[in-house]
Amino acid sequence: MDLKQTNDLKAYGIAYWTLEKQIPVDWLLNYRGGSFMIDYSDELANECRIRDVLYESLDGSAAAQIYAEVQNDENNMDVVRLEKAPKMAVYVPPNFKPWDDAVTIALDYAQIPYDKIWDDEVLDGKLRKYDWLHLHHEDFTGQYGKFYAQYGFEPWYIQQVAMYEAEAQKLGFKKVSDEKKAVARTIKQYIGDGGFMFSMCSATDTYDIALAAENTDICDAIFDGDPMDPDAQKKLDFAKTLAFQNFTIETNPMAYHFSNIDIYPQEVGAQENDYFTLFDFSAKYDPVPAMLTQDHVNVVKGFMGQTTGFHKELIKQSVTILGEREGTDQVKYIHGSFGRGTWTYLGGHDPEQYQHMVGSPPTDLELHKNSPGYRLILNNVLFPAAKQKHLKT
Repeated sequence: MDLKQTNDLKAYGIAYWTLEKQIPVDWLLNYRGGSFMIDYSDELANECRIRDVLYESLDGSAAAQIYAEVQNDENNMDVVRLEKAPKMAVYVPPNFKPWDDAVTIALDYAQIPYDKIWDDEVLDGKLRKYDWLHLHHEDFTGQYGKFYAQYGFEPWYIQQVAMYEAEAQKLGFKKVSDEKKAVARTIKQYIGDGGFMFSMCSATDTYDIALAAENTDICDAIFDGDPMDPDAQKKLDFAKTLAFQNFTIETNPMAYHFSNIDIYPQEVGAQENDYFTLFDFSAKYDPVPAMLTQDHVNVVKGFMGQTTGFHKELIKQSVTILGEREGTDQVKYIHGSFGRGTWTYLGGHDPEQYQHMVGSPPTDLELHKNSPGYRLILNNVLFPAAKQKHLKT
């Protein structure tokens, strides 16, 4: 999985395909970019050739030397055993367009299967069927992405509002915002019970905002038909959030952002200077963040989104920062635990489309087979397959 690999993204698909056959995979953390070691078979070799994935055949002696190198205490490497193909769910509405979600693009390209679920399945307890849940570009505050000012009279926006309102009424809620809060609580319980949640773009900050605003109305009348609570800011409960605290919500319905958690374009500056750095974690002592940051580079080009990143001062101290823009307070990639499960937030919309706009064409990953940003997504996909190890003391 270093610079010699012909297709990093499909290599993850090979690992998942192997796990589906109940064959374990060893993830060699920090060895040649986070490589996979799998018992050889002609079927596996043929599948690699079909998918244009570079592989190397090793005899027993060579494999033993690699394991010895990786497990040497002097090297920042380790072996993580992947044992089970996790069952995947992607949270998307019925009008979902595949090119609006970088994770489904990655899953489809890597040939990793997943189910699509939405609010009715979540509230009906269907999450217990899945090991991994992805949220992307969803507004859990009930403000329809705050697209009203720019797109409020566009047919697609009007149809989206009608669909969301119909879903809320079908499920017994008077307002979409109340329904989304219930969904957010249910997902939080799923994490607490041992689930893995991965979120990108506006499904990061709006999810936490919805949790904090459980007992107050933060929606303007143009979104839910009644005025917001004038004391909404004071009533936010940051103890209920996963990642963020002490943030200030945006109460202007015409503003295209939700709070001061997000990094605004003027703070990012010129595109050619937009990069973030992955932290170098100890593979032996911090295997979880090490898995999530496996890549063939440690500096990754930035990319925008409705939520592009997070201000460091608003991130809870218990959260692990995985990637940030050096020399700034701008954080791109974070991870944490809740109950028996974990969550990961990656800011931005599409790692290979710097500024994704409504109606933008889909990203063709055949042009980005070795994308460092998409590798971060796929690290999260394989993460639930890892056998839990006892940490060294």
